[in-house]
Amino acid sequence: MPSEATPRYTVPGLTVQDAGSLIEVLQQRLHALNDLHLTLKHVHWNVVGPHFISVHEMLDPQVDRVRDMADDVAERLAALGGVAHGTPGALVEERSWKDYSVGRADAIAHLGALDIVYTGVIEDLRAAVKTVGEIDPATEDLLIEQLRDLEQFQWFVRAHLETAGGALATAGATTEKQAAKQAIDR
Repeated sequence: MPSEATPRYTVPGLTVQDAGSLIEVLQQRLHALNDLHLTLKHVHWNVVGPHFISVHEMLDPQVDRVRDMADDVAERLAALGGVAHGTPGALVEERSWKDYSVGRADAIAHLGALDIVYTGVIEDLRAAVKTVGEIDPATEDLLIEQLRDLEQFQWFVRAHLETAGGALATAGATTEKQAAKQAIDR
């Protein structure tokens, strides 16, 4: 799908070139959020074990908030004069990460993998905040609000992975499967 990043018009006070830069960043954020809410639902459906209900119920509010975030990003993108590509095909074609790699698994294993997912989403979002902050404070504000919420969700996940001494079971893990294994081996 074409990016359609340079709009024909945009919001007052921005050039169409600046809006085009924002649209490109926001499109990647939209993909990341759509992927994240689907990943969270996947975990919700495939979590098992003694911590099943706590993790199962913890994830639904995260899914709802992440879906709202995606809607906010898509609407900002449209307000800037862009086209929000929210189809599965566009997401898969344009994303820079691989699909979630854990299927039916213990709750703690999924939380270990989700820690890696949240880290990737948050790192990319921090970079996006920096980029858009040089162009548009309204878009920056939107992304900063989302950053706070995503960091809180990762904290919820990490609370299940942290020892009383403050060590994180997923420390040093670089892949979802590695983090999942470390989480259940702790």
